[in-house]
Amino acid sequence: MDTLSRFSKHTISLHWLIAFAMIGSLAFGVYLEEMPRSADKGLLMGIHKSVGVFILLFALYRIVHRLRNKLPPPVTITPLWQQKFANLAHIFLLAGTVFMPVSGIFMSIGGGYPITVFGLELIPAGEGNELIANIGGAIHGLGAKLLILTVVLHVLGTLKHHFIDKDGTLKRMLGARV
Repeated sequence: MDTLSRFSKHTISLHWLIAFAMIGSLAFGVYLEEMPRSADKGLLMGIHKSVGVFILLFALYRIVHRLRNKLPPPVTITPLWQQKFANLAHIFLLAGTVFMPVSGIFMSIGGGYPITVFGLELIPAGEGNELIANIGGAIHGLGAKLLILTVVLHVLGTLKHHFIDKDGTLKRMLGARV
């Protein structure tokens, strides 16, 4: 159970697993976007999509876990605007772990491609639908940029708490009691 002074190992594990997976997937996606169309890009895109499906599954589980445990309270009293901004950022980060994979799935289905996880076909290829592909692409593209910005702000906020406020926020997320 999460408390003000300490998060459970379960909460911490879910946070870091999804954080590293999302950051890696965002970076990998930016790399893929710059690659010219090729067989290698297709292979790498398959890996990106497979990881995205796993992120979606873990993200859905994490959201259920977060709903049961609520958003983490601040370790120290902070101005109301900072609390609201932090809560909004946390909600957006949680939502992003769902809307990025789902929009990627829309892109694939809309493009007439199957949904596979490391070669195992979950949803077969269909005729495709340009509108669905375009909506998925727009959400995926804009969402990636907004998520990268939010991750940067989240990290900067964490560093502020650690080095300026010295309030134990980062220590709590690393498993220490504050």
